[in-house]
Amino acid sequence: MTLHGHPPARRWPLAALRTVAVLVLLDTLAQAALAGLFVTGDLDLLAWHAANAGVLSALTVLQTAAALAVWRAARGPLWPAVASAVLVALVGVQQGLGEARILAGHLPLGMAVFGCAAGLTCWAFARHAFARPASAGVAG
Repeated sequence: MTLHGHPPARRWPLAALRTVAVLVLLDTLAQAALAGLFVTGDLDLLAWHAANAGVLSALTVLQTAAALAVWRAARGPLWPAVASAVLVALVGVQQGLGEARILAGHLPLGMAVFGCAAGLTCWAFARHAFARPASAGVAG
């Protein structure tokens, strides 16, 4: 128990989320770099870009699991888990658009994926990551 009579929050879920969020963000940046190098003429990098999409997809699933652990085990807010699950869906759509060579959707959605990944990573490292008003419900 803490001084205020509440059980201490578990911190390992936040550490896990921070780790996976950084990996998602770095992998998203790698995807953009691979795409950029592909369009400048290195055609072999398209295969690397496609393969790395699977890695990014798996990492976003892990991020969702970590965000759920932050919510459930560490009593954090629910919205990062929801946002991470949306990111899983966006990456899936992104893969489909890429395989179909629909670049008019693939390129801007890639920017949105990067923005979401950056936002989740920033939140995970913010000092207030566990701050939740005393009257907040489970959705925090």
